[in-house]
Amino acid sequence: MTPAEIAVSVVERACRLGATAAEVVFRQSVEFSASVRLGEVETVKEAASRGLGLRVLLDGRQASASTSDLSAAALDELAETALTLARSASADDTAGIPDAADLATETPDLDLCDPAVLALSSDEKIRLALTAEQAARDYDERIVNFEGGGVESSAGHMALANSLGFVGEYRSASLSLATVPVARDAAGRLQRAYWYDARRKLAKLEDPASIGRRAAERAVSKLGARRVPTQSCPIVFAPEAAASLIGHLFGAVSGDAIFRRASFLVGKLGERIASPLVTVVDDGRLPQGLGSRPFDGEGVPTRRTVVIREGRLESYLHNAYTARKLGERTTGNASRGLTGAPAVGSNNLYLVAGDSSPEAIIASVDNGFYVTELIGFGVNGVTGDYSRGAAGRWIERGELTFPVEEVTIAGNLLTMLKHIEIVGNDLDFRGRLAAPTLKIAEMTVSGA
Repeated sequence: MTPAEIAVSVVERACRLGATAAEVVFRQSVEFSASVRLGEVETVKEAASRGLGLRVLLDGRQASASTSDLSAAALDELAETALTLARSASADDTAGIPDAADLATETPDLDLCDPAVLALSSDEKIRLALTAEQAARDYDERIVNFEGGGVESSAGHMALANSLGFVGEYRSASLSLATVPVARDAAGRLQRAYWYDARRKLAKLEDPASIGRRAAERAVSKLGARRVPTQSCPIVFAPEAAASLIGHLFGAVSGDAIFRRASFLVGKLGERIASPLVTVVDDGRLPQGLGSRPFDGEGVPTRRTVVIREGRLESYLHNAYTARKLGERTTGNASRGLTGAPAVGSNNLYLVAGDSSPEAIIASVDNGFYVTELIGFGVNGVTGDYSRGAAGRWIERGELTFPVEEVTIAGNLLTMLKHIEIVGNDLDFRGRLAAPTLKIAEMTVSGA
């Protein structure tokens, strides 16, 4: 039987045994990773996995179980186990699979599985990693070591079925490449940096030599880094740092945080919470997107959801459970593993690009901080208070000058969103979360 047929058969088993609703997810994948260091291959891993997860509902009680054994006897036992667990669970009238009207009726091709990625041999993948590392070594004689880096690939097949008749499946693949060089100055002080890319299309992956040179340039540019005096000043976030702000925003608009009242954006739908320059979108239908999928973890079609439109909070992100809790409709953001209830996850969540080049944004700052790296997890999702270690370059009279490290930038996420002054035109998707360069009018930099 095909994965979809297996999923349907398990749903039928559970319903015959008394489940009022059932949902099955089937996943199989092949994962490959290789790490390299100083021209040598350090580790190579390849693993194939296959698993099936069943979630059952029994008059408001739910439970789940999983197996990798697809024999008829094992699937019968799986259904019986899940129902036994459900009978001992607490009832929750909000729990359940989505309404039939919310389920996907088609599976669009989003170009998620590139035959060229599937065709790459292990040796070819390793050569990509070695090429990136060698380019970093050749860039500057001050590159003396590496603290990681390598290549990873994934190819998977996902099928989902439920007791309302939904059946869907799709394939996906991805490839990522990274290198982490270490630079040393004349005094023996070391600095580490990285660069990477991740794509679904091999042809779209940044050239390995370019990745290596970019990583080396970043490492060398950090030599001689120092602290700066504590002050308030403009902050420019490089795209790789700005993407983390989108991650914090996701935590605040997740329906799970909203119904639990654990977000600084509770009750702010329809309000202006950010600069008019800020439009944030979650789009599960971007062709070749790393967060794209034709349907979510509950069989609901993914879509383009505008979360913030020109500064105004327009939507939270929901799965079926959080939507019911708040009297809203699911936005196609269910995410789930083989077991457990679905969570809320992002698809491709990004800040829409503006018109300004990164160079123009930096040139607009007389005295400020260009942040390229963030450290730590000092963000309070309930209050929005923000405090993280940071590194980057100091800006003086519109130009990047000396490297900065061992400082903390602090503010409040709501204030930061409202004080975004410029949004760059350099949006590039290297993950599920993305943002271009952006400038915040003022934050506190705590240093020397």
